[in-house]
Amino acid sequence: MIKFGTGGWRAIIGEEFTKDNVTLLAQGIALYIKNKDEEEKDEAGFIVGYDRRFLSKRAAMWFCEVMAANEITVYLIRDIAPTPLIMYTVDDLKLKYGIAVTASHNSYDYNGIKLFAGGGRDASLETTKEIENIVNGLTLKDIKEMEFEEGINLGKIKEIDPFNDYIDNILQDIDVGKIKEKRLKVLLDPMYGVAKTCLQTVLISARCSIDVINDRHDPLFGGRLPSPSAETLNKLRDMVVDRKYDLGIATDGDADRLGIIDEKGNFIHPNDILVLLYYYLLEYKGIKGGVVRNIATTHLLDRIAKDYGEECYEVPVGFKHISQGMEEHGAIIGGESSGGLTINGRIRGKDGIYSASLIVELICVTNKKLSELLEEIHNKYGKMYMEERNYAFSQMKKEELYHLLFVEKKLPNYKQPIKKISYEDGMKIYFENDGWIIARFSGTEPVLRIYAEMESSLEVSKIANEMEQFLNLE
Repeated sequence: MIKFGTGGWRAIIGEEFTKDNVTLLAQGIALYIKNKDEEEKDEAGFIVGYDRRFLSKRAAMWFCEVMAANEITVYLIRDIAPTPLIMYTVDDLKLKYGIAVTASHNSYDYNGIKLFAGGGRDASLETTKEIENIVNGLTLKDIKEMEFEEGINLGKIKEIDPFNDYIDNILQDIDVGKIKEKRLKVLLDPMYGVAKTCLQTVLISARCSIDVINDRHDPLFGGRLPSPSAETLNKLRDMVVDRKYDLGIATDGDADRLGIIDEKGNFIHPNDILVLLYYYLLEYKGIKGGVVRNIATTHLLDRIAKDYGEECYEVPVGFKHISQGMEEHGAIIGGESSGGLTINGRIRGKDGIYSASLIVELICVTNKKLSELLEEIHNKYGKMYMEERNYAFSQMKKEELYHLLFVEKKLPNYKQPIKKISYEDGMKIYFENDGWIIARFSGTEPVLRIYAEMESSLEVSKIANEMEQFLNLE
């Protein structure tokens, strides 16, 4: 059974990520598109891109072969491509659909498919559910395929190179003049993924001095998760401090998420990246508007929004909800604590390359180091501390946890006064003191996640420990 999570369909290579399943999914998407386009009298067109994971290029070709056989014109990006570049191309060519062959920040043994809709956004839950139903009603005999070269010769598969358009679009949007004045010294860590060429080109064009680590092709990602976190960026942190870089920038495997190391070697949590950028847009650029965050992202954004007479809108986990929330409310920025964010006027999905470029602009325009600007924000709005914990489990344990949390709806015996409880996405407890804790099952991995945020590190560990003990987790 092929099932989409919050970040697309992902599976272990050789187990569920196989040619049979990739082509079944391609056939299901082709049938979905043809039905929709027939209803709307539009000509079908489709973008395909891929990252550096094992089997990604081959899987992209399999996808193209099925689409071409179903009389859908496929535009294949001819080289490895960051996910935001693929999403940008869907929007730029005014097409309604596209995919990236990637498993994003998952471990090396995974691969998958992210499905995009018009405007460069993640496909909606309704779309993916409908495709799941189509796919899981198909057999291998239902798959239409043609040889890749035949598709090229017939003009049904067209190779394209949108690299320059994507780069130029970013350069037009950021303050290149201010960045040029500062000549920042920046160290990049693409984590063996696909961000290097695009991000390096943007920053060199703005006259930054750039060095790069961990950029060779390595499908094992150097033996670590291609996910920028305090635990995975030790080399970047050490080099920033030792060689006196102004900034360290890391991106995950497909470059839609961002990690930052400041000039002192501090890991800037994705929550703080969001806070920095929202504050920068409001205070320094004079752009008015609200912010959209998911349920597991810092409430410091709420305080900033309130101070400027704006609103902070909370949505479920999954970037499609952030994109939708931004459209509905006209918000100027939206993001999540896992490192993904987008700015109004850009693609409607996560873009680690543009976000990194905007962080560089922020430093140059404010003429302040990241640590100084964060201190300015914390002096105004206080500081919040977050903990995230992940727990793997058996199917039996999952059923037990689900029954306890969502059927019996039992809670730990917290001493802090509780303001309200939400079951919109997982179980979230809002405390009267502005703190909160959430327990929810991941949509992309077989784990239970606990997120908590309080005004002190001791408090946040305490409430997380109490939830862990209540659920009998280790």
